[in-house]
Parts: sequence; structure tokens; C-alpha cells
Amino acid sequence: MKYVLIIHEVEDYEAWKKVFDNAADIRKEAGEIAYQVLKYENNPNKIVHFSSWTSIEDAKRFFESPKLVKIRQEAGVKSPDFIYLDQLESGTL
Repeated sequence: MKYVLIIHEVEDYEAWKKVFDNAADIRKEAGEIAYQVLKYENNPNKIVHFSSWTSIEDAKRFFESPKLVKIRQEAGVKSPDFIYLDQLESGTL
């Protein structure tokens, strides 16, 4: 499985979440399979977006596209960090 971990601060979580939800179809078309949105315990505008993808290449093509750069700006995203990950193992305890 291929994953992307994105850590970023947003100007306003509610405004960002509307844009994020409205982009569900384009995220799915680009290859996103599933996602989780988490926030820092002491900062509701510090967001972690963890998602699984069809491939790292699909994820990079999507996240680095000019269209998505513009969407991030409109959503008030500040300096996102993208971490592309390959799963080595998983389990349940």
C-alpha cells in the first residue's frame, strides 16, 4: 500500500474542511483510496491528512499539480509538508 502524510497549518479549519470535502471527487479520480484527518491536540488549525493511494506517482502528480496549489492557497493552507510512504508492515494488537 502507498501512503501520503501531509502536515500543515490552516488559517481556519472550518473553511479548509469545506474545500477539502468539496475536493473529494477530484481526490478519488486522482487515486486517493482512503483518508484520515487529524488535528494537533493543542492547535485545531494544525492538520494531519493521512491517506492511501493507488501509487506514489499518482499522489505526487495530484499534490504537485498547479490546480491543487491554487486550491491549497484558496483553502488557507500554510507551508504543507508532504511525506510519501511505502507500507512495510501492518498489524492489530
